[in-house]
Amino acid sequence: MIHKITFTLVFLVISISALAQFTLDLEGGLVFGTNYNKVRIPNTGGTLVNLANELEVSPKVFYRLRAGYTIAKRHNISVLYAPLSVSYNGSFNRDINFNNLIYNANEPLEVIYKFNSYRLTYRYDFISTGRWKVGAGLTGKIRDADVRFKQPGKDTHYDDLGFVPLVNFYAAYKPSYHWSFILEGDALASKFGRAEDIFAGAAYQINSRLAVKLGYRVVEGGADVDKIYNFNWINYASTGVLINF
Repeated sequence: MIHKITFTLVFLVISISALAQFTLDLEGGLVFGTNYNKVRIPNTGGTLVNLANELEVSPKVFYRLRAGYTIAKRHNISVLYAPLSVSYNGSFNRDINFNNLIYNANEPLEVIYKFNSYRLTYRYDFISTGRWKVGAGLTGKIRDADVRFKQPGKDTHYDDLGFVPLVNFYAAYKPSYHWSFILEGDALASKFGRAEDIFAGAAYQINSRLAVKLGYRVVEGGADVDKIYNFNWINYASTGVLINF
């Protein structure tokens, strides 16, 4: 009996492996601008600032890594590591209350904005044909955020670690063997805030195992809760490599 159960389990593992596909998505590029990055900490009593408009930001190189596992061409499980850190420099034309510390007007200031993301996603492709692949699912996101203000003699920060549920979506159109056009992302909104991370671009299939992609990514959203107010819009020029195993 034990031998039969063992044989059955081995057969199932081999069968699933035969139908499964590992993928690796290596993405990088340039953070070339922020439309806005509004911060007020604490939400009551703090000073509202727009880092993108009131300070200067230099283009920043970014990267993100996604590993995926597809079963029977329709069930997709993936994990994502997406770190991000942006520095703003300049001075404000008024005194700023950030995290209950006053930063003086017209004095050099550096703001370090960190927004790292760790995600686990399940997606089901309800359309999977030669030309089209369309699916939707759920993403669990761990947000590791930190805002730090630095001025000579003054240095304070506010970090925020939390869980965010998101809706995942994916759509790809493949007019030929080599080319695909892709729209994908995670997004959700509530009365406390919103989050969107969306990529739009094209991929070129070099061979059965390797493709390259190029496109535009936007990360937008934030929170308006008791302790903090923060909404940002970040633009990415994105390129990457897609590897199938």
